[in-house]
Amino acid sequence: QVQLVESGGGLVQAGGSLRLSCAASGRTFSTYVMGWFRQAPGKEREFVARISRSDGTSYADSAKGRFTISRDNAKKTVYLQMNSLKPEDTAVYYCNARVQRDYWGQGTQVTVSS
Repeated sequence: QVQLVESGGGLVQAGGSLRLSCAASGRTFSTYVMGWFRQAPGKEREFVARISRSDGTSYADSAKGRFTISRDNAKKTVYLQMNSLKPEDTAVYYCNARVQRDYWGQGTQVTVSS
C-alpha cells in the first residue's frame, strides 16, 4: 500500500510559479515510477509529467519547457516545478505512483488568474 500526499497548490497570477510536492509512504520509493496528472473542471484527467526510477523524465506537450519534475528519494518526495503558468493550467493536480498498480493522492488545487 502506498499513500501519497500532495501540497503546494494555490492561487497565482498568470506568468507566476508554483512548486507542488508529493510525499509518499513505503520503503522502496526509489523504485516507484512517479507522475503528475491534472483534471480541469468538465475535462478528463490528463498526464502532465513522469519521472522514472533512473530519473528519466517525460512531459506532456503543454508542460514542456515550463514544468520540471524531480524526485528526492531520501525524502520520498516528488516535485513539480511550474513556471510561466497560464490560466489553462488551472486544475486539480494529482500525484501518481506506479508500483504494480496505480496509486493516487487526494489532489491539490492550482488556480491561475489572468
